[in-house]
Amino acid sequence: MADDSGPDAREMLLEVLLQKVQEDRYPSVTMLNMAEELLRPEEVPLYVDLLLQRVREETYPSIPMLKRIAALT
Repeated sequence: MADDSGPDAREMLLEVLLQKVQEDRYPSVTMLNMAEELLRPEEVPLYVDLLLQRVREETYPSIPMLKRIAALT
């Protein structure tokens, strides 16, 4: 049970998943789906920025990643 003294389990898991998405060259679809299920509406822009950063780094970004970003906007 979460209290006001720190992050709850959802926040901690989301933080780990977002870190993995940022670090892994090819994050798994399962990991991306799980992160998206945990996102609150106010966290979506941060997640979209993270995905867009990945797209900017690639010469040929994946179509599924582009579609994922479009679905979130």
